[in-house]
Amino acid sequence: MAVQKEKKTLPLKSLNHVSRVCRNVHITTRFYEKVLGFIPIVRPDALKFDGAWLHNYGISIHLLQAENQELSSLPPVEKEINSRDDHISFQSDSILGVEQALQEHGIKFTRKTIDENGVLIEQVFFHDPDGFMIEICTCENLPIQPLITTPSSICNLSPALSAR
Repeated sequence: MAVQKEKKTLPLKSLNHVSRVCRNVHITTRFYEKVLGFIPIVRPDALKFDGAWLHNYGISIHLLQAENQELSSLPPVEKEINSRDDHISFQSDSILGVEQALQEHGIKFTRKTIDENGVLIEQVFFHDPDGFMIEICTCENLPIQPLITTPSSICNLSPALSAR
């Protein structure tokens, strides 16, 4: 029986951006600026479609204006908040501050608390203007622990992860 050589993983450095298709890129841009604190950045002129690039917290968000045929694939704007929906998650040290800001902006949200062996994770979920789910959490309270403990998997961990 031939031993299969383990295939290499991609030589990645980090997450660069998350892209979202929007019903109205201007409304969604304003939401990500005013509610989440993102800052508009220069977008290449070579991109010949309506959109916006925003950056903060070490991550970029690329917002793209939906073409007519794409509108039907967007989630409904008014839908139930379901924490199991696809979402992007941001860290915060003040869930109370997050809730207060969401209330000031008139944004509906739901809050959950997870107790993992005495480690509390606070989560707040809400939708952006296009119906995409956003989570704000204290997830870094929970240590990242790899499931696989073979020497090869430990060597492939990022420096931040392997330092824990």
